[in-house]
Amino acid sequence: MNEKEILLSNLDRIHTTEMGIERIKKNLGLIDEDAVEYCIKIIKDKDCIVTKKGKNWYAKLRNCEITVNRNSYTIITAHKKN
Repeated sequence: MNEKEILLSNLDRIHTTEMGIERIKKNLGLIDEDAVEYCIKIIKDKDCIVTKKGKNWYAKLRNCEITVNRNSYTIITAHKKN
């Protein structure tokens, strides 16, 4: 199984902290969207590329990168890339 398949098979485990929600919303400019659901939608996109580096997965789609801890499935942060 590749990294994306592993992450996709564990979507029900993906979560974040209250501070993570605020950080993701601020970094991605989200207002009313659910931060976790927004990130899951990006991860599920057919064009999303998931790589593993150290203890994290990095899900990249167009100008967005999401960092997910590989052990806990916690979304650590998300950023817009230029």
